Amino acid sequence: MPTFGKGSVSRCDLKQNLLDEGCGASSLEFPTSRLTVTEDRHLSDKATGTAVVIQMRPQKLYMVLRPGDAKKFTVSVRQVEDYPVDLYYLMDLSFSMKDDLDRLRTLGSELATKMGTKTSKLRMGFGAFVDKTVSPYMYTHPAEAIKNPCYGYARGSVGDLRVFDVDCLSVPSRINEQCKAQFGFKNVLSLTEKVARFTEEVGKQEVSRNRDAPEGGFDAVMQAMVCKEKIGWRPDASHLLVFTTDAITHLALDGRIAGIVRPNDGRCHLDNNNIYNETSVLDYPSLGLLTEKMSENNINLVLAVTRAVEPLYQEYSQLIPGTTVGTLSVDSGNVIQLIEEAYKKIRSKVELELLDVPKELDLTINATCLNGEIIPGVDSCSGLRVGDTVSFSIEAQLRACPKEKSQTFSIKPRGFKDTLQVTIEFACSCNCEAKAVPNSPSCSQGNGTYECGVCQCHRGRLGPRCECSLEDYSPSDDDNCIRKPGAPACGGRGDCLCGQCSCHANEFGRVWGKYCECDDFNCQRFKGALCSNNGDCNCGFCQCHAGWKGDNCNCTTRTDTCMNNLGSLCSGRGVCQCGECQCTQPGAYGATCEKCPTCPDSCSIKKECVECQHFNRGQYTTDNSCKRICRDVLTVVDELVFHENAVNCSYKDENDCVQHFQYYVDEIGNSILFVIKEPECPEGPNILVVLLAVAGAILLLGLVGLLIWKLLITIHDRREFARFEEERAKAKWDTANNPLYRNATSTFKNVAYRGT
Repeated sequence: MPTFGKGSVSRCDLKQNLLDEGCGASSLEFPTSRLTVTEDRHLSDKATGTAVVIQMRPQKLYMVLRPGDAKKFTVSVRQVEDYPVDLYYLMDLSFSMKDDLDRLRTLGSELATKMGTKTSKLRMGFGAFVDKTVSPYMYTHPAEAIKNPCYGYARGSVGDLRVFDVDCLSVPSRINEQCKAQFGFKNVLSLTEKVARFTEEVGKQEVSRNRDAPEGGFDAVMQAMVCKEKIGWRPDASHLLVFTTDAITHLALDGRIAGIVRPNDGRCHLDNNNIYNETSVLDYPSLGLLTEKMSENNINLVLAVTRAVEPLYQEYSQLIPGTTVGTLSVDSGNVIQLIEEAYKKIRSKVELELLDVPKELDLTINATCLNGEIIPGVDSCSGLRVGDTVSFSIEAQLRACPKEKSQTFSIKPRGFKDTLQVTIEFACSCNCEAKAVPNSPSCSQGNGTYECGVCQCHRGRLGPRCECSLEDYSPSDDDNCIRKPGAPACGGRGDCLCGQCSCHANEFGRVWGKYCECDDFNCQRFKGALCSNNGDCNCGFCQCHAGWKGDNCNCTTRTDTCMNNLGSLCSGRGVCQCGECQCTQPGAYGATCEKCPTCPDSCSIKKECVECQHFNRGQYTTDNSCKRICRDVLTVVDELVFHENAVNCSYKDENDCVQHFQYYVDEIGNSILFVIKEPECPEGPNILVVLLAVAGAILLLGLVGLLIWKLLITIHDRREFARFEEERAKAKWDTANNPLYRNATSTFKNVAYRGT
């Protein structure tokens, strides 16, 4: 910050401020950000018949960024069909895996056949491990146990416990059981297209035995990943490392028990016999080192473990990105199905990985997955099929200037070899600095360096043009260093030289200003950090970096951290303040106010999750967004029980059945859906009952009809009879003789009749 004009100003300021302080318009520079795609090859459709398979574009970018500015670019990713697969089977050969080894001997050909349906370019390899070959991890007594760790081991004993003689506990009972000498890791079969050799080599293997329960599995994983030439990993292939065990594994620092203090160096240490020869020298690897080497070598790790240790390895998978965990049956009989499911899961997901990003650079990623849906703040897409193309919109924003003028970082899909290299140049300086003129005549005949229109004075010279010498000091010049009457010269924080303040150095920071009134260390702090480490202190005020605000720059302006899985800000139940949701809906809580069992809309929201998670149908299933949106733990029950603060919900499904479920959030914040196993559906009609009912109805209607007809006829007859009687009563008959009547004139008598 050179001194010129009437006061002291920063060379980086608003244009008008610089002009007001005396800068010439021709001397002003305004760097602009720009982005250039330097390599952009098209995505491949298939791996077959293609010399170079491209699954990510673009491949190289060059970017110039100035502080506070941002640039956007788009990355597209596609998993091609028939992509080569390298499958390396890494097996625990401790004694407890004896039945698993026996079963694997019969499954080698089937495994090759099943994986052969996924790709025509399959290569398989096999490796084995036990544990470090030093005490206390291995048996060293008696001497026979070194070559045969099963010496003194009784079948039927629990785990790896030794069986002792009742009369002399120090002497183990000896039985005829032969095991292979303990080893750390051995590359039994490098990756090969001759998959028949896989079964052949597995058939030759024998189990070993170690002393403690944990195994040295992660030692073997590290060697299998980094020994690329020995193992035979192809650069243009999907690397599948299948790790099988029934025990927990040692981690970094466990080696100290055996006096091993050298940290694992993450390098290959296989000798000419393909055996790990530093097992007793280097400590076990840490999870962080494993993650680093997985990314570096594009490894997809499948942890096939038994149910007893699965919860532990699930926790490991949360700390090691790109890891898939599967439950192995007791004898590894389901290993083929497990590998198939793991491979399908790996191929159905694309997740971006950021490597060596400068800390001063903020990257914001928005994913565009299936159906063109934009998901803010998400760097992965799942539910994909081979051949689907997804894209990610990435915004790069520079918050501050790094020490380096340029850096290169990488963006890659996890487990892919394809990488986008981004070279970024930081526009933090002026071009005119390269044209500085030492001992310039413009600076009082060579008393300074003329740089960007400003004189940088030599020691003992002051002034805008270095025109003042300390030797020409006059006491009357001190008046120019006093801000107000009675105040000390230069505020007591500097010396008045040639009528100008020369500010003292300070151990806390820099002091400047016409009267030394400004510094860069007297600003508000947050948790002890000046301007929260998110801004620069300028004359008592925090000037926040891009993306931050507030008096002490502790409030971020980002809102993507407030987005829920549906892309809704604070789930519509709150406001985003300083990157965190402040829930305003009564009963709502959670990072994005997503948890609210008592909210009116909770049942309608969770209904779709029940449909997709339990019945595998509905909108979320159609658009493959179920796993992304529904993070609930679904439990199927026969009946709902009471839980405090839970809400019972019901809805009618597409089959007109009523489904009941309960939405509950437990003490640690897990969202749980208790779903009735079977919905209540209306029973179908009883055909016999319907037929009888119809027949009865017809008969009843017939009888009713007859009765009505009979009633009407009866009423009609009675009316007619009454009318007849009435007419009859009114008739008047004549009683005189009938003039036409004649009496009989002849009488006949029956002679045969004999009357009594």
